[in-house]
Amino acid sequence: MYHDNHPAKNYEMANKVVVFDRPHAIAWQPGQDSAGDGTLSFGGWIWRYDIRDVGSSESHVTLTYDWSAVPAELREHIQFPPFDPTHLENSLKHLSDLSAAR
Repeated sequence: MYHDNHPAKNYEMANKVVVFDRPHAIAWQPGQDSAGDGTLSFGGWIWRYDIRDVGSSESHVTLTYDWSAVPAELREHIQFPPFDPTHLENSLKHLSDLSAAR
């Protein structure tokens, strides 16, 4: 991953899938091995795509980014949301591009 606001800029994430309702929804919690010992920790935020068919080859996708479960002590170190709305728009565009390529 890469983020301008991350201290290392480039970093690795692990994702734990918390909802998988194919083909209607997928949600995941990003986490990291912060200590480098193989133990994953999750910060409390969740990404989710809800997918609804609107035609034979078209879908409507809603992206939700929920940080309501982020503990207060973590919110002191990371400003939430950590990016502007264009980041979410870029995520949807990337998903659309990947789908169109298939």
